[in-house]
Order: sequence, then C-alpha cells, then structure tokens
Amino acid sequence: MEIKIQNIDTIRESAREFIQNIGERKVFAFYGKMGAGKTTFVKAICEELGVEDVITSPTFAIVNEYEAHDQSIFHFDFYRIKRLEEVYDMGYEDYFYSGALCFIEWPELIEDLLPEDAVKVTITENTDGTRTVTF
Repeated sequence: MEIKIQNIDTIRESAREFIQNIGERKVFAFYGKMGAGKTTFVKAICEELGVEDVITSPTFAIVNEYEAHDQSIFHFDFYRIKRLEEVYDMGYEDYFYSGALCFIEWPELIEDLLPEDAVKVTITENTDGTRTVTF
C-alpha cells in the first residue's frame, strides 16, 4: 500500500487512509530518515484515532502511552537506545504483545525484538516536499 502526504495541511487525510488500511494489525515499525515526518505522521494517526492528550515524541521517555476510545496506544522512539538490554529492562514484551496499537520509531535499532507480524512502514521524503508512506 502507498499513501501520499501532499503537505502538512493534508496529513490528517493521509492518516485516515492509513487507519482504514491497517486491519487487525497492531504493531507498526516506522522507518525513515531523520526529518522524514515519522513523528508528525504518528501524531496525525493518534489524533484521528481520538487521542485528546498532547502527542509528543517519546525521544527521552522511550515510550508514551495514549488513550483513545478505551484503547491504549503506545508510541515508541528508540533513537537513543544504546544497548538492547535497555529495551529488555523496559519490558518491551508487555507493550508489543499487549494487543494495543504500537507505533515504533527507529525500529532498525531493535529489529531482533520486533514481533514477526510487525508491519514495516516506510516514510520517504520526495524532492517536491511530499512524503510517500509505504507499508
């Protein structure tokens, strides 16, 4: 599947299209260069799912938990992870296998720990400033 994000003003439309196509899948690994828009897209997805909390990058906290319509959503950012032991210590299995939606940024740093059914989502910045989301 491929979704085009034309600009920041249309990102919520792209997030709705993403949500319509995730099916029953729960764990999503977001790949993309620094500045590609991973956090911005995850924020738009969470807003479209009904999260009313302030949605921020969990860069320093590693994981943020949000609630939307009686469901938990976990947003991870593993950019600052130095060793896999840090991920073991945080109890990653409790999150990844909880049945809650999990949105993971910088999954390449923990690929060995991702569930087999994790969906690889790639965000690419195009030369015209648009973004392409593939999964």
